[in-house]
Formats: sequence, structure tokens, C-alpha cells
Amino acid sequence: MKNVLYLLVLFSALVVASCRSSNKHLTSTNPVMIDTFESSCPYLTKDAKGNMVLSWVRKKDSTSFVYCYAVSADGGSSFGDAIEIPSTASVYPHAENLPKIVCKPSGEMIAVWGANNPNPENAYSGLVYYCQSFDNGKTWSSATRLVKDTAGYDQRYFDVALLPNGEAGIIWLDNRKKTIKEGSAMYFAQTRGNGGFTNEKLITEPCCECCRTDLFIDSKKNIHVLYRAIIADSVRDMVHSVSADGGNRFTEPVKISNDNWVINGCPHTGPAITENKEGLHFAWFTAGAGTGVFYNRSKDNGKTFSEKDSLSSRSGRHPQLTNLPNDEIAVVWDESFPSGKTSVSKIGFELKTAEGDKIAKEHFTNTNGSSTFPVLQAIDNNRIIVAYTTNNKGKNNVFYSVITIN
Repeated sequence: MKNVLYLLVLFSALVVASCRSSNKHLTSTNPVMIDTFESSCPYLTKDAKGNMVLSWVRKKDSTSFVYCYAVSADGGSSFGDAIEIPSTASVYPHAENLPKIVCKPSGEMIAVWGANNPNPENAYSGLVYYCQSFDNGKTWSSATRLVKDTAGYDQRYFDVALLPNGEAGIIWLDNRKKTIKEGSAMYFAQTRGNGGFTNEKLITEPCCECCRTDLFIDSKKNIHVLYRAIIADSVRDMVHSVSADGGNRFTEPVKISNDNWVINGCPHTGPAITENKEGLHFAWFTAGAGTGVFYNRSKDNGKTFSEKDSLSSRSGRHPQLTNLPNDEIAVVWDESFPSGKTSVSKIGFELKTAEGDKIAKEHFTNTNGSSTFPVLQAIDNNRIIVAYTTNNKGKNNVFYSVITIN
């Protein structure tokens, strides 16, 4: 009798889950091009007033670029005029090393970007610069180099976040490692008042040299770091570390999944992290124990992790994810599909329950060309804005769409 009751309860739960999944579907608005100039590297954030901010790199001519942004007063349905940040003329468009804007509660806006720095040590080296605005973007300071140490010739693949103390935090990959092993070191710094980023410190090494990093602050004010590590000289898997004391100390990195991907090179596709009432949620690319974009979660702040769940085919790359106000999870990535004698890249989107179960999944395509490197922000429980770069016959443009959950 107990077995019968158990089976009935299990069957009822499966029916409820099935109904919940089938009752929702996804629709996307027509893509909107944000800039008439060639453009790439979209990034989404919010300003101190909660307005949606979309930023990107504008190509002004064949050799010059500038970092731009636009603000939405209607939750992301439309955006105002593009605003150029004059001191960002050194910006190098690199979708895995995205330029970013972080807005402090004080009203200060900080733009951060990467620039080329080829040198005898590394022909692919870069530098990180930032500038500040204290008048809501009307004027900007001159470009400031993030690292002042002359021994630092390569800083790339940074991420920024608003810290619990109202300051801005930043992590980045740096050549100034202590180990002789291959890879980069990861550093952490934060702002102090209006003085920019200070008190840099090495927090971990060695890291895969060319995958983006993720800096995330949870609801309990913990500072999380997610990145691709180089483990035992040959394995390049995603690891997680956390600080509970404002960034003074970070825990020993822990693998989020035992992919054990052995590769002598960098895949140029980093991880993503978010949080809801059920814990931490992760998305990443690997070619270890399966190939493509995967998802899992942790209910104990990164001590243990669920088994990974495949989101894409083998060609899926560059995942990003966020939580909705109702604790559902949205994940985006890019993925290639055959198209005649060639292929076309589409944007994959999956909506998940708070517990990480699939609700709905779609692939959205921009008929103007192949779309890659999506980013997203939740507008409300039923709408998510997604921005991405579309390449059409060698020309890049940034588009955005609003995905509605019906």
C-alpha cells in the first residue's frame, strides 16, 4: 500500500511539473538595432535609479572605436540617444572581454574597458582602463590605468560588480603570478569614495588566460568569484570561490563540475552565476564529459553542486544567466545550426523554475545574420531583455529584443 501511495504522489508531481512547463511559452519582439554605426560588445546593467542601461562599442571608422551607452526610461522597451564616453578611445572590441559600466549608489558611474598592449612578453597582452562620471554621465574623467605597477603588462578578462558597502569591485586576469606554472593570476580591487580602484590583491592562480571571469554578490553580502582554472597543469574546469568578509579572504577554489577537460589552450568562453531563494545557479561551456553549454546549482553556497544539465548542442557557447523577481532562472547562449552550405548562429534561451527545472526553451534568430554573445537582464516576472551582436556579411551591429513569458 505504501508503494502504491508513493507512486501516486510521484505521478501527481510529474503531472504538475508537466502542466507547469506546458502552460508557458516564449515570444520575442522584433530585433531593434541600437546604433546606425557598426557596433559590438553589448552589456546590460542598471543605473542608481534602477533604469536599464545598454552599452556597446561603436566603430567610428576603420581604425577607431569608442564606448557608448543608452538609458531606458521604460524598463528596456526603448532606449534614449547613444552617449559616447570620450575618454574610451583606446577601447578594443572583444566580446569575451566586455567593456562594462557599473553605477554606484552615490551616483558615480564608472566605465571599464580593455585596450591592446602587444609587447615582447606577449603579443596578445592587454591593459584595463577606467574613467568616472560624477554628474550622471554629462562629463567623464580621463582614462586611468587600473594597474599602476610597471611589472603588470597584461590585464584582461575583468568583471565588475556593486559591493555591499556601496563601492564597486573588480576582478581581472593578470600576468603578475607567483607560480611558474602556465596561466594567469586573478586580482581583486575595489573603489574608495571618488578615488577609483585601490588596494589590489592577488586572490588565486593559475587561471585560464582567455576566458571571462564572473564577480557576483549574493543576498547575504558574500562576494563570489567564478572562473576557468588550470588544474594539475592540464585540466581546464570551472571553479568557484567566495569571500564572506568583504574580499579580505577567499575560500579555496572548488570545481563546480568534474568535467576534467584536458585541453592545451583556452576556449574563450567563460562562466556565469546568479542566485535565488534555492541557492546559486551556474552556466558554462565545456568539452569534458560532454560538449556544449551546461547548467547546475548549489544549495549550500558552493560546497556541493548538482549534476550538470545540458542546455545546448555541441556548438553552444558563451552562456549568461539571471534570476527573475519570482525566482525563476533565465539562461541565454549562442549556438550554431546548419544553413545551406554554411551555418547560422542563433540565440538560445531557456526558462527554468526556481529549482532549476526546464519550463520553456526556444532559439531566436535575427534574419539579418548570425547572432552571438548574448547578455540579459530581467525586466519583471514576465519579460527579459536580451542584447547581442549580429554579423551580416562581415558587418557587426548590436540588437536587442524583449522576450515575453506567456
